[in-house]
Amino acid sequence: MSTFWQRSAALLRRGASGLRTVSVLTKQGVISPLRPDKLLRIVLAWRRWGITPPLGFAVGAVRHADRPAVIDERGALSYAELSQRTTRLANGLRNRVPRGTRIGVLCRNHHGPIETIVAAAKLGIDVVLLNTGLSTPLLADVIAEQRVGLLVLDAEYRTHLPDLPDDLKAVLAWTEGTTRHDTLEHLIATSSAKHLPRPKRHSRMIVLTSGTTGTPKGARRPDPPGLAPAAAILSRVPLRNGDRILVNAPLFHTWGLAAFQLGSVLGATLVLRRRFDPEQSLGAVQRNQCTSMFAVPVMLQRILELPERVRDEYDHSTLRVVASSGSALPADLATRFQRAFGPVLYNLYGSTEVSWVSIATPHDLRAAPGTAGRPPHGTRVRILGDDGIPVRRGATGRIFVGNDLLFEGYTNGSSRETRDGLMSTGDLGRFDAAARLFVVGREDDMITSGGENVYPKETEDVIAGQPEVSEAAVIGVDDAEFGQRLAAFVVLRADGWLDAEQLRERVRGRLSKFATPRDVVFLDDLPRNATGKVVPRELLARLDT
Repeated sequence: MSTFWQRSAALLRRGASGLRTVSVLTKQGVISPLRPDKLLRIVLAWRRWGITPPLGFAVGAVRHADRPAVIDERGALSYAELSQRTTRLANGLRNRVPRGTRIGVLCRNHHGPIETIVAAAKLGIDVVLLNTGLSTPLLADVIAEQRVGLLVLDAEYRTHLPDLPDDLKAVLAWTEGTTRHDTLEHLIATSSAKHLPRPKRHSRMIVLTSGTTGTPKGARRPDPPGLAPAAAILSRVPLRNGDRILVNAPLFHTWGLAAFQLGSVLGATLVLRRRFDPEQSLGAVQRNQCTSMFAVPVMLQRILELPERVRDEYDHSTLRVVASSGSALPADLATRFQRAFGPVLYNLYGSTEVSWVSIATPHDLRAAPGTAGRPPHGTRVRILGDDGIPVRRGATGRIFVGNDLLFEGYTNGSSRETRDGLMSTGDLGRFDAAARLFVVGREDDMITSGGENVYPKETEDVIAGQPEVSEAAVIGVDDAEFGQRLAAFVVLRADGWLDAEQLRERVRGRLSKFATPRDVVFLDDLPRNATGKVVPRELLARLDT
């Protein structure tokens, strides 16, 4: 009998979850009435492609064929055009990718990487999204480890090619002027538009970890089990059908990739620029009447650093959603951004491995600016002690999460620790009395100084909140007397002045003795990788000098 009731309860939960998914997707315009002939074409596309990138553009070609799918510096491509072009590109790539290998993509933000991902999915070939900031030796290591047989790259990265494997095939994506290399545009123009058969396997997208502490690892992204993952995000971030989304986050990064995936579900228009520039970003919002923007926190910081008179030259009144993720959102930055742009900021806490954990809405960020928000529908989050038992409310512990898009493991065969179906994020956190999640730092960032556990992020937030400070990073370093100590690296505002002792005096009353940084180093800027994350090893090098 107990088994019967367990199965019944599971069926009820699945039914309730399905109804919630339909409700959210209907509210956001993803689901709407269709003529029978269009519905049939969508069903046939689903049978061919499943829940993969080609499906979103095939549906878009049926529902809104002339709507721009992508707008970049070369112009606009409609859903119908992109669907047709990716079929031609898939036919052109079919015999160029050696059997058993993958396609690597080394591109900035433009239509090329999107078309490559969709075309590869039509062939059932895995895609490795490569960080544009990789050095040549690291790039060579990743290409070998990930079995990349064909590399799609922007022309500016051709300088890597002489030091990459001789048998690696290359196709250029974004080019300036003439070239002797194969290009995506040439393949599209000269290849057949013949319909492709259903692939024998689903393509996997492999995203690299940020690699701030060594060689990046490849993380295999799973196939979405349906539209529930999109509904989970949309239940907290009110993106809508037909939105125009400025994607500032790199497409090779999990957050930029999320914008691409959500955009295809929503029938949105993705607005792309190859390089981020804060003023040009505001210009793109005004010119394209963007309703949403995806960015990493340092990009929001750069926008706020523009003089107010410059920001006021651009109309950003169309923006309803500014979605931030990719690294910790400083509390002071959240407050200042909403003061300048209004209640539009949404902060998603997640990672390459676990996708999303929690989402903070503008209301959450007003009430508690340092919060990571609350878990969306269908997401379970637990704060566990070292013994695997949940800690009491308010206590700090290890963050574990369960959702529909936990990654399938690293390509080297390793994975993340799991407990009762929940996966470790590698972070430490706590819930407050209002059930809002706060991330206090990485597990491996915590230091023990003088026998006391110290979390660098707490110190970082206090320093960043000083009016003279533009941004700050705090790390642990070895100390002969106390075992470890904190070192702070600080960038001052253009009109700010502060010395190390003044800064320590400011924060001393808000931090414990061991959380007050012994070292304070002033920098012109923080060393960051291509995804905007601070690189600790480069900070250490600056401390030594």
